[in-house]
Amino acid sequence: MSNTVLIIGASRGLGLGLAKQFTHDGWQVIATVRDPQRADELKSLSNVRIEALDIEDAAAVDALAQRLSGTSLDVLYINAGISGSRELSARTATHDDVSHLFMTNAVAPVRLAKRMLSLVKPQTGVITFMSSIMGSVESGPGMGMPLYGASKAALNHLTRTFVAGLEEASGLTVLSMHPGWVKTDMGGAEAPLDIETSCRGMIEQVKRAAGQGGHRFVDYQGEALPW
Repeated sequence: MSNTVLIIGASRGLGLGLAKQFTHDGWQVIATVRDPQRADELKSLSNVRIEALDIEDAAAVDALAQRLSGTSLDVLYINAGISGSRELSARTATHDDVSHLFMTNAVAPVRLAKRMLSLVKPQTGVITFMSSIMGSVESGPGMGMPLYGASKAALNHLTRTFVAGLEEASGLTVLSMHPGWVKTDMGGAEAPLDIETSCRGMIEQVKRAAGQGGHRFVDYQGEALPW
């Protein structure tokens, strides 16, 4: 019986790369996209169930959880996120800029994880949040995109709070994952890492983590990162 992964945000970039690699490895993939009409490459993959979801829409998250009722997830991979403008800073950002960035990158992912928690295998399941080294309070400052980094730092904090609220008997593993600097729309053409290499590495870390329990902040090669 094949393993099952739910990937949140899989229409392009790293999310699509994860879907490709998981299907290549023989997993059953459930993949969410904001607009299924713009997910042709995802649709071309075999063994993929596509679901429409806007991660900011709490009612839509509830509806998805209901549609997936009875599904047993080995991995929940929450990839959905936005970068915002590269020039966005505390000086230039509007209220709407900050609200959208932090809701999408920090609040909505943790809210979704709480809603989907009952679907994840309690002893061997892995929940992975797509974080970033930019979200490290120790290492992130000076790397650019300060508000994006702050939103990922907020994600890390809320993730730690989420983990602290789990039952002590749970063997669930939670990863905050830095994918590396990857050639994507967000990472840019100058990035040294291709999507396939990053996704292969991230999935390897997820597989290794299954059953270990606890919460770790790591990169795609398994290196521990400073909070």
